[in-house]
Amino acid sequence: MRELITLACAKCQRRNYHTTRNKKQHTGRLELNKFCRWCRGYTAHKETK
Repeated sequence: MRELITLACAKCQRRNYHTTRNKKQHTGRLELNKFCRWCRGYTAHKETK
C-alpha cells in the first residue's frame, strides 16, 4: 500500500526528492524540511503529484 511521491521545494518549486508513503496511515499531503541545493538551505518540501 505504499505510494511513490515527489517532494517539491516551497520556495523555488523544484522537484528535488522522491520517496514513498503509506496511503492508509497518512491521508493528507506530506511536508518535510529538506535541503534544497538551488536555494542552498533547508526549506519546506511539499508533496506534489
